[in-house]
Formats: sequence, structure tokens, C-alpha cells
Amino acid sequence: MSIDTLLTPLRLGELTLPNRILMAPLTRARTPDGVPGPLQQAYYGQRAGAGLIISEATNISPTARGYVYTPGIWTDAQEAGWRGVAQAVHARGGRLALQLWHVGRVSHEWVQPDGRAPVAPSALRAEGAECFVEFPDGRAGRHPTSPPRALAREELPGIVDDYRRAARRADRSGVDMVEIHAANGYLLNQFLATGSNHRRDRYGGSLENRARFPLEVVDAVAEVMGPARVGVRLTPFIEIFGLTDDEPEAMALYLAEQLSRRGIAYLHLNEPDWAGGEIHFTDAFRRAMRERFGGALIFCGHYDAERAARLIEAAIGDAVAIGRPYIANPDLVERIRVGAPWQAPDPATFYGGGAEGYTDYPFLDNGHDRLVDAG
Repeated sequence: MSIDTLLTPLRLGELTLPNRILMAPLTRARTPDGVPGPLQQAYYGQRAGAGLIISEATNISPTARGYVYTPGIWTDAQEAGWRGVAQAVHARGGRLALQLWHVGRVSHEWVQPDGRAPVAPSALRAEGAECFVEFPDGRAGRHPTSPPRALAREELPGIVDDYRRAARRADRSGVDMVEIHAANGYLLNQFLATGSNHRRDRYGGSLENRARFPLEVVDAVAEVMGPARVGVRLTPFIEIFGLTDDEPEAMALYLAEQLSRRGIAYLHLNEPDWAGGEIHFTDAFRRAMRERFGGALIFCGHYDAERAARLIEAAIGDAVAIGRPYIANPDLVERIRVGAPWQAPDPATFYGGGAEGYTDYPFLDNGHDRLVDAG
């Protein structure tokens, strides 16, 4: 096993990545107005050494939101903000994918336009789930989600159009790819799972019906970007925000086949250790996904360099996406290359705030990057 395996190039759709160490999407809640600015340019620019940066989850519309202070991609100002981030990443030789997000039922009426109820495949509350809201007195914090209303069938094309418009804006902003967030218990995952989708129309019931709406979203985004510039993130087996599923493996394998037929660039499979218990995919599951999906397979979840290298050398994964360690190690690829220790992030600064815990982590030489003070 050689760590050098992680430093070899990878063809990912239309891109050639210089290494196989990707930065996973990390919600950081530092855009109070939903518009990325100089602070985000600094943050992502510092991490341009990643083979590919996958952005924090980005709301596709006002009704897609479940957390305040997260960015969007439905206005001209947001589009311009992401253009600045893409330029900062590209100026340092990096590559950026924008993750498109709709939270579905993991929201609250205080976050929704005009105080409306969140939307979901079925009117089933996300039991035990909390979102991040601004309270009527102006404070911000976690709060249990509101009961959702079920989306009418005639509303679904409008949400597909929201994804399509978000993809157009992402494309105009200059990002290299987009990733469709169909994981972690949010809207598209809610359609996929038996426990959250009790519909009786062509979007519920059978496995193929439950996959129909997420695949319509994929088709719309691929129409804009081209399939070679689209990735999809899934979390098979996860139980979070009250979401349960009787057929997680069957659904993952079906989606792998369908996405492969569409020529999607990559499938990003998350096995998190922070929700629903620790999820560890078996090698048999990984190989089954490899057999069914012709694009790149990216795995994410509690990886260190040695475990990542073993995965790639075994030819059951093409790259790994690393999340929380990237918070404290903007030069993570260089640390892996020279065998330097990884700094530990400060959980108290994960969400909200400013530069502290965001752009002020030192680099290997104990200096600070020239972008730290941007803005």
C-alpha cells in the first residue's frame, strides 16, 4: 500500500484531477444574506489543492431552505458570489463543484417564504429532526422542524425547473461541475426512501416510482451542464431526521444503473459516522456498485490517508472525499504528500461566525495564507 496512490491523476467526466483527495461538502453557515463573498473566496481558495472541491450545500430556491446563513443559487447576487469563489479557486489551480440542495421536510415555517409549511413527498414530519432558524426575537439556533405538506403532483415539475435554473446559474458562475444532493435525509432522499415516501401516484410505491423524481432532477441538470459535468451524492443505509428505508441497497444499485446509463460523471457515496450510527459499506456492496456504475466512484466518511489508499488500490473506489479534516487542514493534500500530521478542527467554530475557525488555520510552515485576510 502506497500513499502515492492518492496523488495520481483521475479522469472525472470532462476534468482531469491532479489527485484523488477531494474536499467533501461542509455546511459552515457563514453567509448571513445567502450570498458568498470575500470570506468564502478565501476559504475555498485556500483549499484549492484538493483534487476537486465540492462546495457546501447550496439552496436552489427560497423554499429549499432549512437552515439560515447557508448560501443559495437562485438570485443574480448569489450567482455573482459563486463566480467570485470559482475565480478564487481557479486562480490557484483548483476545481470546484457546486452542490445543489433542497431540504424538503427538514425545515421550519420561520425559514420558509411567507411562513408556509415545508414541502415533502408525503405529509410525514421529520421526527426528532432540528433545523437552524432565526427566532422571532432575532436569535438564531436549532429548532424542531415544522410538519410538512405533501407536494401535489402538478408541483413537481416546478421543483425540477428550480434545479434546472440553479444549474444554469451555476454554469454561468464558472464552476466546473455540479453535484446533486440526494443524500442525508433531504428532499430527494425523502422521495427515495420507503419511510418518507407514502405516495400512491407514479412517484411512490415501487422502487422505480420512488426514484422517478430524483432522476427527473438529474435529467434536467444534465441537460444544462452535460452529464459529464454532473455528480450525484447518496447515503445508502442512513437513518437520520426520522428517515427509514426498507430497500436501501436495492435502491442504490438501481440508481447506479440508471445514472450510468445517463453518463453521469461520478457517484459520491457517503458513509457518515455522525448520524444514524456508524455506516461502513461492505466490500461486496462497493463491488456491486462498481459493476453497475461506469463513472467514477467516490467514497466519503471517516477516511485517513492509509484507508483511502487501500480503497483505491483495491480498485473498488476511484477517489475519497474528506470532510471535517479539511476544516483545519487547508493544505491537506500537501500534508498527505509529506506525511505531516493533521490538525484537529475546533467544533465550536464549525457553524456561523467569521474568519475564526474558517480561514485562520495555519499551513505547514505555521504561516498564514495570503487570502486569510480577504474581505
